[in-house]
Amino acid sequence: MKTYQEINEKIREKKAVVVTAEEMISIVDESGPAKAAKKVDVVTTGTFGPMCSSGAILSTGHTTPRMKIQKAWLNGVPAYSGIAAVDLYIGATEIPDDDPANEVFPGRFEYGGGHVIEDLVRGNDVVLRATAYGTDCYPKKELETLVNVKDLNDAVLWNPRNAYQNYNVAVNVGSSRPIYTYLGVLQPRMANANYCSAGQLSPLLNDPHYRTIGIGTRIFLGGGVGYVSFAGTQHDPGGARTRGGVPTGGAGTLALVGDLKGMSADYLRGVSITGYGVSLAVGVGVPIPVLDEEIARQTAVSDREIFAPVVDYSHDYWNNSGEPLASVTYEELRSGHIEIAGKKIKTAALSSRVKARQIASTLKNWIEAGTFALGEPVENLPGADSGRSTKLLAQRKPCPGGPGRQEKVGE
Repeated sequence: MKTYQEINEKIREKKAVVVTAEEMISIVDESGPAKAAKKVDVVTTGTFGPMCSSGAILSTGHTTPRMKIQKAWLNGVPAYSGIAAVDLYIGATEIPDDDPANEVFPGRFEYGGGHVIEDLVRGNDVVLRATAYGTDCYPKKELETLVNVKDLNDAVLWNPRNAYQNYNVAVNVGSSRPIYTYLGVLQPRMANANYCSAGQLSPLLNDPHYRTIGIGTRIFLGGGVGYVSFAGTQHDPGGARTRGGVPTGGAGTLALVGDLKGMSADYLRGVSITGYGVSLAVGVGVPIPVLDEEIARQTAVSDREIFAPVVDYSHDYWNNSGEPLASVTYEELRSGHIEIAGKKIKTAALSSRVKARQIASTLKNWIEAGTFALGEPVENLPGADSGRSTKLLAQRKPCPGGPGRQEKVGE
């Protein structure tokens, strides 16, 4: 057994042994989890992809005369102003009032809230336009000015739901035309399958029961330092899991917060998704302290051990109906093809494995240099350490419901 205090002392002394999640796989394969737990102090993870439930709180500072902002736009994108006089929240998926959206289908969605956040992080000036109804203490009614992140009183990235533990693989089964989704364009007759996860590098897949990732965990966020502030919205740890404890569906999520002024556009990028909308690609990396043998084993999870459900987005997803068509591993997804009912289907990822590796390596370098200490959670996430042996996924075999479907046991 190790403690956070012992590991942080080694970090301060620059003696900590730090490896990435991919490096940990070979270490455990060669030495076993017991020896790996003694050797390795921290395992770093990483993921980078569109995370729609993201945004930034901006405090502009007071005007002269003072103004209580009622409505606001940043580069033409509406920002929410119902917080306080000069505090705004810009959501990643917001689009300008004059964007044609999907009136001309499929819409291009060239600029939105995610792009505003990227512009701010890049240090670009952003046009702030605001209106107000006026009060005795806040008489100003109109404002148009340029704002820059370095001049804002506060700029905080605050993301209600990031870093899904696992996620769907999307296909188009029943539509005769391409369909446009947040997982990209899906061609008819299951001609392609899209997914979005870093698999074996992904943070919550390396801590499946949330033993070390909780409220207060210190993380890499958008190229800077951030924290887990709470369980993310739609956090749902109670679904089926493999015998190794890995969820076979969405499961856990994280609410994240960090200082936007310390972040980089290398890891915060506005995203345009044809026919769907805009988003923000977010880079997240979480260090996992190797406290014991069990954590060593879990941080060695590989793509071949992680299963994702294949879901029909032409009907079942939007209609909240049906069952997954199949369950496939991330090893299969990364090969470029999966097979469902004898049909070979091309795969593509919306997340970047290259960026995920960069994040895990950067976080590793920070810790080895002694500049990034671990933050011990002050409270566990809901579902921590629960369900380890009660909800399991059976060995892969067809179900009565259809070819390639998975049978869940223990429910």
